[in-house]
Amino acid sequence: MLEPVERPALRRALLLLLLLSVPVLALTSLLIGAGEIGPGQALAFLLGDAAARSDAQLQTVLLSLRLPRMAAALLVGSALGVAGMLMQTVTRNPLAEPGLLGVNAGAALGVVVGIAWAGVENGPGYLLWAGLGALLGNACVLAVAQVGHHAAAPLRLVLAGVALGATFIGISSAILLSQPAGYDQYRFWVLGSLAGITPGMTLWAAPVVLAGLCSALLLARPLSALLLGDDIARSLGHRPLPLRLGVALSVTLLTGSAVALAGPIGFLGLLAPYLSRFLARALMPSSRHAGLATQLLIAAWLGAGLLLAADLAARLAVQPFETPISVMTALAGAPLLIWLARSRAWQNGAAL
Repeated sequence: MLEPVERPALRRALLLLLLLSVPVLALTSLLIGAGEIGPGQALAFLLGDAAARSDAQLQTVLLSLRLPRMAAALLVGSALGVAGMLMQTVTRNPLAEPGLLGVNAGAALGVVVGIAWAGVENGPGYLLWAGLGALLGNACVLAVAQVGHHAAAPLRLVLAGVALGATFIGISSAILLSQPAGYDQYRFWVLGSLAGITPGMTLWAAPVVLAGLCSALLLARPLSALLLGDDIARSLGHRPLPLRLGVALSVTLLTGSAVALAGPIGFLGLLAPYLSRFLARALMPSSRHAGLATQLLIAAWLGAGLLLAADLAARLAVQPFETPISVMTALAGAPLLIWLARSRAWQNGAAL
């Protein structure tokens, strides 16, 4: 049960911690990394020290490697956080998230098809094919969620999503076996990593992520009505089917761009929405249900912070090597999934 925080001083402290967490993690991401560049040198460069600014190696590491990586973490984390919140809302299922329901695997399948059969080698091509694959995954999720004109039970939807994801992964593997030249290009990307992000990659992905975030906020009010049931949503002037299609488009933009940038990263779309609902209700004790738009904004903020933290952990855990980010998010997200699956809070969408 998510209870509001009753003491105003504690609420203010919680809000301050929430607001400061992402800037602090972003700065830490710029200061810490592999190689000979230490935090002191990086900080001197950021503060405008003339000697540091004249160091070509320092300039390359910060502006061409660490800054794009930090920006990508912000984009991907916010995209997956909001995509997870949208999927949980439209399916009325707090266990829903792009990784568990096969949408990430669908986007990965799209990239594999692009690499193997369309000769895709650059970021915009990844984005296009990941978007097409995510659209396929979303269509399958919506079909399963509405089979028989009734919302699928939460656990059944997750099991169907796991099977769907396994199917997409199997097809991807079969394609790669027939196209071994694309395997090396794919195997580093599929583990989920922000290594190798370039400034150009963040520039072409940013408009797509922002479009997905804006569309999600525009859908917040009608989606709040949809949570009360299709009949009530219709009585308030909203049409459920076009609304679900709009959500599918928004999730496609967010998930496709995130997977194209960093590969499939699981559980972030589960962690960020769950924590955002907790924080929204804790910070707004006078309101039984914080507005969906507020929860979406918090989910975007938390998603960015969680991915920054996971990326830092991935860089520091087994130096000088780097652990895939998906491993770090799974270590945090899998226990939450098990707890939610064993609790009664998720039944019939009660945890939303």
